[in-house]
Amino acid sequence: MKKLIFLVVCLLAGGMPVFSQTYQELCDRAITYTEQDSLPQAEEYIRQALKLEPANPHNALLFSNLGTIQRRQRQYEQALESYNFALNIAPRAVPILLNRAAVYMELGRNNLAQADYSLVLDLEKNNEEALLMRAYIYMQQREYKMAKADYERLLKVNPASYNGRLGLATLEQKEGKYEEALSVLNNMIATTGETSQLSSSQYAMLYVARAGVEKDLNHMDMALVDLEEAIRLDNSQPEIYLMRGEIYLAQKKKDLAKRDFEKAVSLGVPQADLRDLLQQTRK
Repeated sequence: MKKLIFLVVCLLAGGMPVFSQTYQELCDRAITYTEQDSLPQAEEYIRQALKLEPANPHNALLFSNLGTIQRRQRQYEQALESYNFALNIAPRAVPILLNRAAVYMELGRNNLAQADYSLVLDLEKNNEEALLMRAYIYMQQREYKMAKADYERLLKVNPASYNGRLGLATLEQKEGKYEEALSVLNNMIATTGETSQLSSSQYAMLYVARAGVEKDLNHMDMALVDLEEAIRLDNSQPEIYLMRGEIYLAQKKKDLAKRDFEKAVSLGVPQADLRDLLQQTRK
C-alpha cells in the first residue's frame, strides 16, 4: 500500500521513480525522452546514469548528449560545461568538438570556436562543417585570404555545397570582386533552376545575394527585379524588405521605403536597428 501511495505521489508530482535501474536502462530512457522532446526528463535520467557509474568510459557520450539537451533549451553555459566534461574523457572526439564550437558561436566567442574548428581540421582535414564555419569566422575577422582557402578546400571536397558557394560569393563581394561574385551566384541560380534541389527559402536567398551585389554596383533596377523574385519565392525573409527599403530610400521613394522597413520589423528585425532609416523616411 505504501509503495502504491509513493507511485501515485510521484506521478502527480511529474516525477519518475526509479527502482534499481541499470546504467543501460537509464541511458535508454534518456534517449526515449529526448526523442519525445521531453528534455528535462531526459536530462534527469542522464544525471542518474552518470551518478550510478561515474567512471564509465561511455560517459563521454552521456555528457555530450546532456550538452545537446541543454543547448536545445538555450542553456549555453551549462552546455559548455557538459561538453568540456565530455572532452575531458574523449579529447579527440570530432562530433563533440563541433558541438562545443557551435555553442561558442551562439555565445559570440568566435575565437574559441575557431580553435575548436582548427582542432577538428587537424584531425579530419576535409571536415565540411569545420571548413565552412572557420571560413565564416575568418571572413568576419577580415582574414579574407584564409577564408578563401577554406572555402576553396570545402568546394574541392563538395563542389555542390550550397553554403560553401554562397559563402565564396559573399567573400568575393566583400573584397570588391563583384564580377566574380556575380559569376558564382549566376551559376548557382542557373543550376538550381534546372534541378530544383533547394528549398524555396534557399533559392530566394540566392536572389537576395545577387541583388546585394547589384546594389553595390549601383544597378538598382536589376536589384529590384531580383528582390521581387525573392519575394515570390519566399516572402518571409526580412533581409529582402530591408534591402529593398534601402534602395527605395536612395531613390527618394520614402513611402515605399517606410513600408518595407516596417515589414522587416514585423518579420523580426528589431525596430531600434532601423530607427535611423525610419527617420529618413519622414517627409
